[in-house]
Amino acid sequence: MSFFASLIKMLPDAAAQGLIWGILAIGVFITYKLLDFSDLTVDGSICTGGAVAALLIINGVPVAIAMIAAFCAGALAGLVTAVLHTRMGIPPILAGILTQLALYSINLRIMGKSMLAVSVDKYALLVSVRNQQASCLVALLFVAAIIGVLYWFFGTELGSAIRATGANSNMSRAQGINTDCMKLVGLVLANGLVGLSGGLYTQYLGSVTVNMGRGAIVIGLAAVIIGEVLLGKIFRNFALRLTGVVIGAIAYYVVIALVIQLGLNTDDLKLFSAAFVAVALYVPYWKDRHAKTSFEKGGKNHA
Repeated sequence: MSFFASLIKMLPDAAAQGLIWGILAIGVFITYKLLDFSDLTVDGSICTGGAVAALLIINGVPVAIAMIAAFCAGALAGLVTAVLHTRMGIPPILAGILTQLALYSINLRIMGKSMLAVSVDKYALLVSVRNQQASCLVALLFVAAIIGVLYWFFGTELGSAIRATGANSNMSRAQGINTDCMKLVGLVLANGLVGLSGGLYTQYLGSVTVNMGRGAIVIGLAAVIIGEVLLGKIFRNFALRLTGVVIGAIAYYVVIALVIQLGLNTDDLKLFSAAFVAVALYVPYWKDRHAKTSFEKGGKNHA
């Protein structure tokens, strides 16, 4: 009974973190699913957003403005990756790695040291681990607003052009779409959301460290894949697909809470996360192969 009681006690924290990381996962969804762009910038841009938000809050800037600045800082990181790729011809993965590497030093410059603390006792923060239920509500409002805005945006001519670029860049160019510009807009928007997630996560934890974003891309991909695997056949609408990504992030943190309760050493969490994502990525591939094999066998039997 104590196991289930402890697990239930951990669920509000898992839900709050899942909702906050769900914003990052939406950014990963934009690059990975819509743009077909493997962007590794997020491991650095989430920390950049957190560092900028923390620094501004510490210096007396209102939290709302600090959050806008966090979004802009992440967007700027995405802009750098986009320029490296579209203007300098650097492949997507390498462009993201280069930006991520540069951001480590930039984040240290912003913070002035390896960690900044923003205590809820001193500042009026939006979310805090000390009040998990209220944090869930605030994070949920952020997620709902973001999904609503993105649903509208990707229904516009510009948003449709971004989606078309990811679906078939050659055909998009033939239709007169500037695909380089669409990639730039998509990367700026995606990493802006990542920076916003970093600003919220910093407030939730009460601090930001220079290594905060390490492995962020794995969590983002896990959320996207879990959402697709669990809810892909049900959630066809674009807004529902984004909702599925957030649910995937919550499911990821619930699983993490479960395995911690089962006695997993926290030092092994990165290993578990990598294995978990590998399995999640394999499931769609296995389903496709199984369906193809069944179809071929059915065709031979029919013949």
